[in-house]
Amino acid sequence: MRKNKWACFLLVLAGIVIGGLIGNLIPGTWLNYGQTFGLSAPIVFDLGILCITFGLTIKITVASIIGIVIALVIYRFI
Repeated sequence: MRKNKWACFLLVLAGIVIGGLIGNLIPGTWLNYGQTFGLSAPIVFDLGILCITFGLTIKITVASIIGIVIALVIYRFI
């Protein structure tokens, strides 16, 4: 039986979100240790009649990595 790649992607995404949520619920612990990278200020294109804003910041923490690992283990057993 062939596994669905979208299911894996959604499980990993859910693992990141749930891990980040758990890390934010317990501040000041080792679960919140991590690195943030991306654009510190958004890029704004003002074209007169249209204004477009681009911005992306990614925060990788220990809790989100644990969430990814748990999601991959769950995907393996599905």
